[in-house]
Amino acid sequence: MLPLIAALSLGDLSPSPLPPIRRDAQITFLDRSGAVIGVRGGRYGPPVDIAKLPSFVPAAFIAIEDRRFYSHAGFDPMGMARAVVSDLTEGRAAQGGSTITQQLARNLYLSSDRTLERKGQELVYATQLEQIYSKKQILGLYLSRIYFGSGAYGLEAASERYFNKSARRLTLREAAILAALPKSPTNYDPAAHPEASAARANLVLAAMVETGAISEGERARATTAPVKVWHDAPTAPAQYFIDYVSGHTPGLNGLPTRDLVVETTLDTTAENAAAQALREATVRHARQGVTQGAVVALDGSGRIRAFVGGVDYATSQFDRAADAHRQAGSAWKPFVYLTAMEAGRTPDTLVVDEPVTIDGWSPRNFEPEFLGQITLATGLAKSINTVAARLADEVGRPQVASTARRLGIVSTVNTDPAMALGTSLVTPLEMAQAYNTLADGGDRVAAYGVERIRSASGAVVYQHRSVAPVPAVNNPPLNEMQGMMRGVVAFGTGTKAAVPGFDIAGKTGTTSDFKDAWFCGFTGNLTAVVWLGRDDGSPMRGITGGSAPAETWHGFMSVALRHLPVTAIPLGRPAPPPTLFVPPELQTSPASPPDDVGAKPADPRTPTSASRRSDLR
Repeated sequence: MLPLIAALSLGDLSPSPLPPIRRDAQITFLDRSGAVIGVRGGRYGPPVDIAKLPSFVPAAFIAIEDRRFYSHAGFDPMGMARAVVSDLTEGRAAQGGSTITQQLARNLYLSSDRTLERKGQELVYATQLEQIYSKKQILGLYLSRIYFGSGAYGLEAASERYFNKSARRLTLREAAILAALPKSPTNYDPAAHPEASAARANLVLAAMVETGAISEGERARATTAPVKVWHDAPTAPAQYFIDYVSGHTPGLNGLPTRDLVVETTLDTTAENAAAQALREATVRHARQGVTQGAVVALDGSGRIRAFVGGVDYATSQFDRAADAHRQAGSAWKPFVYLTAMEAGRTPDTLVVDEPVTIDGWSPRNFEPEFLGQITLATGLAKSINTVAARLADEVGRPQVASTARRLGIVSTVNTDPAMALGTSLVTPLEMAQAYNTLADGGDRVAAYGVERIRSASGAVVYQHRSVAPVPAVNNPPLNEMQGMMRGVVAFGTGTKAAVPGFDIAGKTGTTSDFKDAWFCGFTGNLTAVVWLGRDDGSPMRGITGGSAPAETWHGFMSVALRHLPVTAIPLGRPAPPPTLFVPPELQTSPASPPDDVGAKPADPRTPTSASRRSDLR
């Protein structure tokens, strides 16, 4: 016993100056309403402001961890006596008996080794902490650094992780659940082990009654109070977006040298709706090989309102929204048709759906029969490949590429014959940017995700500067394209994307080998793009743009359209009456929506390079 007592004797240890408290800077990201969606940088947040918490929150931790916190000078002799008895019984340094101040000292300066030397140094540091800092400061430091499991360090991170709210809004039962975690974050995880968590939380509540922090009636009500625990971090889908803006916003590259707050454009309701729609699509169409996808939504000013780069960020952090370049399929055809409208054609211009060969390449349609003479409006609505290929050849494929770049495509555009069917590789983000031009009255704006960056004290260090939109499409071509793309949703390949009561236009896209499936669409002030596929590039089974992507788009937009401010599709300059182009052949008798399928896979006898793949719808 003498060696143990000697090691714990403060008189035998020569106090040295207290080491400085070190904490790496953090960047806190907020959504458009000011809610926290993520943190980057250092592990620990700033000290918790005890005065801004409900009184029962710190009381819960004190009751279960250190009842005499406010009366001891850094260590608790009674607790130490119990530790000595345990030492004698077990023949080693006891883990129990540590006060909150001792735990903080260990977290700040020491390892978790269970040695007598470490225990003695812990006592010295704890005593010095008590001499330098107030009890509230010590408790605030402690609550900012303890580990709560699931990657959450500190009270604020834990509150956001498990309850999707700030610690300032915790209920009594939620506070007890969090106070139960430090003893064993794994065993008392409320998401993974709800029964063990509840039992430990009830012990916390009982301890709070014993210390006088709450009444018996408050304990009884808290024990039965309903509580929602998030099994997965509620902000998980937003991590793709945070990664993206971190690399595309001035001042966010590299490790921060001071705490920063980033005010973003993201709308959490829309973001969660996009993530949910994407998850449901992969589950519903798993047997058809759908394993991954992306959803991007922009408002009319280019603000990113939703940005989901994959099904599960925890499993894969690769961003399919901004970094995955895939073939656009027939979602590319609006660029072809717009080029034709600007060259003088109209939606009623007659063309012929018949076999065509261009530079040795013969595109195929899905249906074996050719339709013969049809209008351009029908050609787009039914996504006829022969018509698009011949049209691009007539107006000039370099002109089509120029149109795509003018609208917002930034990736390299090929100009071989098959480019008309979307063989160029693009990202969902740039497709959203290009389609947004058609949704914004013909004005092109750049997509962006950060409104403002400020220091912890409120000083603005970055402010997004809006630039005047660039006129990219004029009338009548803009109005004509909007009308034809309304037709895609009204009676063409995109009927599953329709949202009753809203002015919707868009285009489906699927590559001939079923590797990529898209739906890109818009209403006034909101554009959204959905891509579905597989990371390994292997084909899906029968997934076309008008099936799973259109369903996913509909599921997302059904929520977003009722949450974000939208309008009818703006008509541009000058503003003719809104139109929906109905081809003459469809005006005399109602026609059922066509099956949402695309072109047949390319003939195996034709070249199989990307530049020779025909496209679906």
